[in-house]
Amino acid sequence: MRISTLRIHGLRRHRDLELTLAPGLTVVRGPNESGKSTVQRAIELGLARRPTSSAADIAALRSWGLPEGDRPVVEMVFEDEQEQPDGTIRVRAGTLAKEFAGARGTVRLEIDGDVVTDPALADETLATMTGIAGEAFLGATASVRHREMDIPRDDAALRDRLQSSISGGDRGTSQAKHRLEVAIRGLTSQGQKNPGRLKVAEDAVAGAEASVRAGEEGLKRLEADRDALSVAREARSQAETTLAERRALLEKARQAEQLRAQRTVAEERYERYRQAVDVAAEVQRLEGTHPSAIPLPSLEQVVARLRALDARARELRAALGEIVDVDFELPTASGPSWRVVALVGILLALGGVAAIILGLAAAMLVVAGLGVVLVVAGALVAVYGERRRGAFDAAVRAREMRESEITRRLRGRSELEAELRQCESDIAAQLALVALEDLPAAEALLAAEREHVATLGRLTAQLDGLVGAEPRETLPQVRDAAALEIEQKTAALDALGPIAKEPRARERLEVEVRDVEAALERARDQEAAARARLDANTVDAEQVAAEAERLAAWREELEALRRRERVYSTALAAIVRAETATMKRATRFLERRMRADLPRLTGGRYRAVSIDDATLDISVRVPETGAEVPVARLSQGTFDQVLLAARLGLVRFVLGGGRPPLLLDDPFVTFDPDRAAAAVGALRDLTGDFQVILFTTSDRYDAFADAVIALAAPTELAAPDEQGAGAAPDEQGSAG
Repeated sequence: MRISTLRIHGLRRHRDLELTLAPGLTVVRGPNESGKSTVQRAIELGLARRPTSSAADIAALRSWGLPEGDRPVVEMVFEDEQEQPDGTIRVRAGTLAKEFAGARGTVRLEIDGDVVTDPALADETLATMTGIAGEAFLGATASVRHREMDIPRDDAALRDRLQSSISGGDRGTSQAKHRLEVAIRGLTSQGQKNPGRLKVAEDAVAGAEASVRAGEEGLKRLEADRDALSVAREARSQAETTLAERRALLEKARQAEQLRAQRTVAEERYERYRQAVDVAAEVQRLEGTHPSAIPLPSLEQVVARLRALDARARELRAALGEIVDVDFELPTASGPSWRVVALVGILLALGGVAAIILGLAAAMLVVAGLGVVLVVAGALVAVYGERRRGAFDAAVRAREMRESEITRRLRGRSELEAELRQCESDIAAQLALVALEDLPAAEALLAAEREHVATLGRLTAQLDGLVGAEPRETLPQVRDAAALEIEQKTAALDALGPIAKEPRARERLEVEVRDVEAALERARDQEAAARARLDANTVDAEQVAAEAERLAAWREELEALRRRERVYSTALAAIVRAETATMKRATRFLERRMRADLPRLTGGRYRAVSIDDATLDISVRVPETGAEVPVARLSQGTFDQVLLAARLGLVRFVLGGGRPPLLLDDPFVTFDPDRAAAAVGALRDLTGDFQVILFTTSDRYDAFADAVIALAAPTELAAPDEQGAGAAPDEQGSAG
């Protein structure tokens, strides 16, 4: 917590005062009676005094001449630094205003927009920010006055001052120890005239035990019979409990069997209806996603018609696509001329034959040879002419046939073209009916539609096999109902516990139930026998029982007192251990801090410091001899330096995470300039964690300060007739 602005109204000589303080080291300087101590007291009141306090010192702080209705007021503007979990520092701005008016006192604490006006809650919030638990704690730790540094140079005085600082002015621990010691003495006193409560209870227990022992012999048999009855009852009760447990487990096992069977049925039904829901969804999807917009039978008719028309169209195109050659030219050779040649050849052959005959007849070989030549030549001519005539006849016949075919084709071409146009028109009409471009697309559509219809039929058959004729819209509800039943049966099985998971639990438990029933019958027989023996015993145990009850009561009282004594002793020992541990931790911490601060304060002369855990005696190592010397044997200035180092270390130890302003009322008044400079340098090191406000009458610290505030001394003088009167000035006006 760092105060930036301090306003004081109606406190001693400060009717209205406003000070601007630095976040680091601020020196408030002024001569005696300038109001330095009043400023320090104002900060103490603002941080630690409740505004509703009616203590007399508040009334004594009122300024002279302050109107009756006007009350002392302390206001502060401050910043609070809080370390966040991530290691960053969060700075919160706040204001504090306290009006000290007894029961009507008021407070207003505002931090980042949050306003607190409850005095107790405001003090709690301030204590959380500063680590100051109360005004006495503040005076023993963060607020140091010069008179606190001016203590006798002896170990006892230094030890008392360190003890007071560590405890922070809190006497609660000592009071608790005293109350515990008194309570323990009241319990454990062994005097005959004033015995402690433990002795009274022990004597009463001893007397009651003697009375009980006197009746024990007479009640021995009775006790034995009671014990036997108790054992029999316990055995019977245990058997009944065991039987009830086994029966309950058996019932659970039977329920588990039923639940498992029901769950199996529900699981089968769920699986069947789950498949049915999936199939129904697929059927519904397929019904709405036919590849063809027209039914399959109609599509098949259309495709069949397209196939026939396409075949006919191909035939017509083939017929119309043939080439017709028309040749009207006649062969170059005429038919009759070739026939004449053939006849000439025949005649020559005949002439030859006649010549051969004549030659042979006349024995004219030349004539016969000429006849042979004529026969050969005539035959060749006849064959050539006949062949040429045959070729001519074939050409004539072919021409006639071609002319006939051309005539026929020319006569039917127009009819074929008309029929082809009709086929193409019909094909276009059929394709338009199915919104397709050609027959292959229609064939593909037909194949897709057939496959789609086949899949739809297969799924429909599967759906009928799963749920029969049950309406499709009810299938999800039936499936969900089956799933819910499975969950319910599973939850019921889990609720039954491990017995529901054990195989063959019912058979095992049925055997155990029969065994326990037999054991229960035996236990009942034993109990009846024990009760009969107890009823037959005529010993009257009322008086012994009354003594036993009194003995039990006294024993309980004695045990309670012993327990209380142990609690008190444990608490006292814990307090002592806590004090010892606190002192040990404090001394180790002080040693570390003083070893860091003392060399700077003493110019490096003293470095090694040791503090006794039990006595808090401080010793330093003297460099000339290397021996440890108690600080009481050193000079007053060195003693003050050691005390200052101890107080600075105690501030860090006692406050822990709290960061209140440190208020120092001229603690270096006995220091020479070098020591004072070293001490102020040590204070400068504290400004990283604390705001330091140094009150002094000297200007030798101004060079070290972040801000210097000079207070003026009062200028009023006593009247001449009042001088020398011997009257002491009022405490209010003379306080610095």
